Amino acid sequence: MLNTLLPILLFAALALAVIGAGKRFLMWRRGRPAQVDWLGGLLAMPRRYMVDLHHVVARDKYIANTHVATAGGFVLAAVLAILVHGFGLHSRLLGFALLAATALMFVGALFVAKRRLDPPSRLSKGPWMRLPKSLLMFAASFFIATLPVAGIVSADSGGWVLALLLSVGVAWGVSELFFGMTWGGPMKHAFAGALHLAWHRRAERFAGGRSTGLKALDLDNRNAPLGVEKPTDFTWNQLLGFDACVQCGKCEAACPAYAAGQPLNPKKLIQDMVVGLAGGTDAKFAGSPYPGKPIGEHSGGPHLPIVNLNGKALVDAETLWSCTTCRACVEECPMMIEHVDAIVDMRRHLTLEKGATPNKGAEVLDNLIATDNPGGFAPGGRLNWAADLNLALMSDKQSVEVLFWVGDGAFDMRNQRTLRAFVKVLKAANVDFAVLGLEERDSGDVARRLGDEATFQLLAKRNIATLAQYQFRTIVTCDPHSFHVLKNEYGELGGHYQVLHHSTYMEQLISAQKLTLGRHKGGSVTYHDPCYLGRYNGEYEAPRAVLKAIGIEVREMERSAFRSRCCGGGGGAPITDIPGKQRIPDMRMADIKETAAEVVAVGCPQCTAMLEGVVGQRPEVKDIAELVADVLIEGVVEAKPPVPAKPELAEVH
Repeated sequence: MLNTLLPILLFAALALAVIGAGKRFLMWRRGRPAQVDWLGGLLAMPRRYMVDLHHVVARDKYIANTHVATAGGFVLAAVLAILVHGFGLHSRLLGFALLAATALMFVGALFVAKRRLDPPSRLSKGPWMRLPKSLLMFAASFFIATLPVAGIVSADSGGWVLALLLSVGVAWGVSELFFGMTWGGPMKHAFAGALHLAWHRRAERFAGGRSTGLKALDLDNRNAPLGVEKPTDFTWNQLLGFDACVQCGKCEAACPAYAAGQPLNPKKLIQDMVVGLAGGTDAKFAGSPYPGKPIGEHSGGPHLPIVNLNGKALVDAETLWSCTTCRACVEECPMMIEHVDAIVDMRRHLTLEKGATPNKGAEVLDNLIATDNPGGFAPGGRLNWAADLNLALMSDKQSVEVLFWVGDGAFDMRNQRTLRAFVKVLKAANVDFAVLGLEERDSGDVARRLGDEATFQLLAKRNIATLAQYQFRTIVTCDPHSFHVLKNEYGELGGHYQVLHHSTYMEQLISAQKLTLGRHKGGSVTYHDPCYLGRYNGEYEAPRAVLKAIGIEVREMERSAFRSRCCGGGGGAPITDIPGKQRIPDMRMADIKETAAEVVAVGCPQCTAMLEGVVGQRPEVKDIAELVADVLIEGVVEAKPPVPAKPELAEVH
């Protein structure tokens, strides 16, 4: 009886899975075209799964080991089950191999079940609560059904009652794990996730790469949408990526806006995009809602606006404007989904098509167009902070080792202290440097994160044209946001430069013994990692090396390096100013206070502003450049710049 029923159940489930896969693929393909390496992506997928994805999963050893046993056991068991029970290859060797695979899967499923006994709040419940039972049923039923194949029991043992019971178990297991994989069950993430890794929109992220720059809009193509209005405006492989979500909630746990009680939950946002593509409501979502927004009140469809400014739709606009673009969600996601890309794409539509940037957003964007800086300050005052420093101008020197990109901190009295401190460091090391002065404009970071791609490209192209007039080896800046944009986002527009954050450059100067430093006389310091230096660009060590070089005790926060908590200043968040239950910088200051450090070292003007804006007693906030300048012993170093990264000067275009 089993020999008849098992092949029928297996091949019926496989046939339904293939049909479901086709329907799912056609649903993804409703999105806009995207260039992918079809065959190369599929060939690279196993390595991306076993290396890149598991590099993220392995941060949680319990889940990593569970996943290896469960997923590895299932894949092996599924292949062997089809050979043994589908095609009737009743070899004892294959039988024992299938027994081993199902036993491995069963052990993994037990750990999944244990995890679900008292699941963390970030995990989605609902259908996911039945998954351990389905995994256990699949493994147990195929294990028992394979015992006769391995010669452990007689093929006639148990009779038709056992055969019927095993058939029910097999039907349950294969329905969930084959049929449900492509028709929207909890196992959907396995099917969509594999293809998402193959045709990821940022293939550069794999094999140790890094890709964090936003993709440029083709503003010359009148047929291309300005951002994303409806689900089908996303590229098809973005839609595929949304479907890959495993609803683990690691993005939710890492999101500073969610923790602050603002109406954003990155996990639910991704699931809302899945709902929008298929059509329907969010009533069946079994995870945490957006703070302050009940589940069941939003709905959408593939060709309906995601955000309706005049009423309920799939997502409320304030959900999108709550994001600080810190990439904590992306960094934690085991499926390597790009949440920030999606949010900025939707912001672009609201800003460019609807003119609906909230609070001071429109004013800031107008300032950027009128005065080349977000604060609306008179451009002629850009160099007032350095009136007594006798800084060299690029227009006079034409060719230098280092172009010091000042940024819009030039208009902020607090940040001017950082700029002056860094100039002091550069002069102490006898660095050949100059500034653009009045020729420098805003880098465009704020405009781009607020969705105003047109203003960003206007500013970027003007800056690129200015930089093309001069020769320099390296751009150095104290602002991680300018650093990121110049390094990673100007390239698509023709601006390719070697760019360094000032902490990295100071570490190079110290390593090359171009600075003579005394010992810091203060107590302890904790270092706050800026999102746009750390998660965006992977620079964690240089700032710490600089602090170590000045002899100050560094006390790490629990949330540091790639898990650092955002200060709340990125992505235009202070401008859109969406209210929550608490302020993100207040939460970060609580992290800082736990270290009992006397000073918090920063490397970003926005981090400085946000942390110094915390009221009440707190540690002193000082930029790394200020800490280095405090211990400089001047007049000792040789008049020689650090060894350049390039062999000779070359005109940069």
